[in-house]
Amino acid sequence: MHQSSGRWQLGLALSLLTVFLWGILPIALTVALQALDVYTVIWFRFLVAFSLLAIYLGFQGKLPTLAQLRSASGLLLAIATIFLALNYFLFLQGLALTSPANAQVIIQFSSIFLSLGGLVIFKERYQIYQWLGVSIFTIGYVLFFHEQLTNLITSHNKYLYGSGLIVLGAAAWAVYALAQKQLLQSLSSAQIMLIVYGGCAFLFTPFCKAQAVLTLSNLHFYTLLFCGLNTLIAYGAFAESLAHWEASRVSAVLTITPIVTLIAVWAVSVIAPGLMLPEKFTLLGITGAVLVVTGAATIALVKTD
Repeated sequence: MHQSSGRWQLGLALSLLTVFLWGILPIALTVALQALDVYTVIWFRFLVAFSLLAIYLGFQGKLPTLAQLRSASGLLLAIATIFLALNYFLFLQGLALTSPANAQVIIQFSSIFLSLGGLVIFKERYQIYQWLGVSIFTIGYVLFFHEQLTNLITSHNKYLYGSGLIVLGAAAWAVYALAQKQLLQSLSSAQIMLIVYGGCAFLFTPFCKAQAVLTLSNLHFYTLLFCGLNTLIAYGAFAESLAHWEASRVSAVLTITPIVTLIAVWAVSVIAPGLMLPEKFTLLGITGAVLVVTGAATIALVKTD
C-alpha cells in the first residue's frame, strides 16, 4: 500500500487550492453548458489538460518512460481513467438537471466515500478528536444545507434524477482517487494524470462536436478554456496532495468545497445578475458553515500518534 510522505503542510495547502478551484468550477460549467453539450465540454477539458501537461512534462524531461509504464498496474490505470471519465459525465449531466449549489452539496458524498476507502483499504486511522470532528462536520453540514436538502426531498423527478446521477458520480470519483493513490507507488502524480487525461479525452472524442467550439462567443469560449485549465491545476494539486497526506484527511478538507461554491454564486449574482441567481444565507446556514469548517479542520489537522 502507498504511504504518504508526511509533509502534511504541503498536503493541506494543495488540498485548499483544490477546494477553491473545484468550488468555482460548477459556475463556469453552468455557463459553458449554455452553449455546448456535455460530451464536448468534457472532451475539451481533458484535451486542454492533457496537451498542457504533456508540454510541461516534456520540457521537464519527466514524461513517463516505458519502464515506468511496465511497472505500473495497467488495471489500475484503466480503472482510474474509466471512473474519472464516468465522474465527469455523471456530474455534468446532474448539474444540467439541478443547480451549482445542489450539485456541490451532493458531490460531497465523494469525500465520504474517499475517506471510508482510506480507512478501509489503506488502513488509515482516525483519533478520537478526528471522530469528534466528523460529528461536528455532520451537524454543520445538515444545518448549512438545510434548505438545499429540503428542496431535494420535495423536488420533482427531474431534480431527483439529476441528484442521483451526481451521487453515482461521487462514487465513481472515489474509486478513481483510491486507484490514483495506489498508482503513486510506480508513477508520479503528474505522470498518472497525463495518462488519465489522455485516456479520457480519447474516450469522449467519438461523441464530441469539436467544430462547435470554434463558433462560441468570447464569453463561452473563455469560460470553457477556464474549465480546461481548472481541470489541469485542480486535479494536479489534488493528485499531489495524496502523495503527501492521508486520503482520509485530504477528503476532510475537500468537504468545505460547497461553501466556496455558494460564496462564488453569491458574488457572481452581484457582479453579473443575468448569469446566476443568488443563494440565500440564513443565520442557521452561517452557523452550519462555521461548524463544517471547524469539523473539517479538526479531522485534517489533528496529528496521528
